[in-house]
Amino acid sequence: MNERQELPKTYDPHEFEKRIYENWEKKGCFNAEIDPDKTPFTIVIPPPNVTGQLHMGHAFDNTLQDILIRYKRMQGYAALWMPGTDHAGIATQIKVEEMLRREENLTRYDLGRYKFIEREWNWKAQYGWTRGFRAPCARSLSRSMKRA
Repeated sequence: MNERQELPKTYDPHEFEKRIYENWEKKGCFNAEIDPDKTPFTIVIPPPNVTGQLHMGHAFDNTLQDILIRYKRMQGYAALWMPGTDHAGIATQIKVEEMLRREENLTRYDLGRYKFIEREWNWKAQYGWTRGFRAPCARSLSRSMKRA
């Protein structure tokens, strides 16, 4: 019992974070249950920009929201952080149209409706985001967001 264990010289987040995050999800830490005794607090994330590229601004903005939602949970609020989606797909349409024009000198009218929609699905498969961030990215940031 008196044996000492030396701490590692560097911190390896992979050793702990996945296990901790899975435990949080299992316990429902990110859920906001309806409770008439608790004041609701909600942050709704607007749809992500659809550049297909994550950058530090995404991580920074989401970190600030994550801090706020966790703080409100600790204060006893029924706190829910709900991601938004681009339900109309207009931003995706614009990105695909730009790509077609740049790479193939085509318009959506050149392709026709069904071929263009197929291209949108292909673009989404490559660049599409799950609830504002690709799910693995969200988990790697340990965001406390409600999963659908």
